[in-house]
Amino acid sequence: MTPTPAPTLRTDRLLLEPYTPADEEDFVALFQDVAVSRWMGDGPSSEEEDRALFGRIFTTVYAHRLFDVWAVRRDGRLIGHAEIKPTEESGGHEIIYALAPAAWGSGLGTELARALVAYGFDTLGLTEVHATVAAPNSASLTLLNRIGFEHVRDISEDDGSTTRVLTRRRSTATDRASLTRQG
Repeated sequence: MTPTPAPTLRTDRLLLEPYTPADEEDFVALFQDVAVSRWMGDGPSSEEEDRALFGRIFTTVYAHRLFDVWAVRRDGRLIGHAEIKPTEESGGHEIIYALAPAAWGSGLGTELARALVAYGFDTLGLTEVHATVAAPNSASLTLLNRIGFEHVRDISEDDGSTTRVLTRRRSTATDRASLTRQG
């Protein structure tokens, strides 16, 4: 079986495309950045765990076409990571994204999140898209609220922290973002 990675997507400033093996060092550097990884999953992981995660994108996710995962590039450089996948926590399809700190504060997070939502609605045919965010991650909560996500419930984690579950429901043609799918 030939692996079928995610389709290539474009926004005004970003290119979302399947990872290639050559992306491993940049992927690991992104996930090893504590400013980024503190908000991802259970927080920072070892370099070995991040390399194993990168490998599983090819051997499991792409090979079995489990869900869509992208390298996020700007001007040819890997600056982030994006996914849309079904999760138990959200009870539906969840968007997951991370950008390198150098890309923060320039609207790229909003552009990326909008593209993931548009892909979920327009390509996957979803009627709602979810996100889970650590309660102290005010930047992501503000961004998601600004693009129409609403807080629906909290999850009390085993470590005593709180994760917010947010949902964006498909509304009208205004949901369409500047997104194109490439061959």
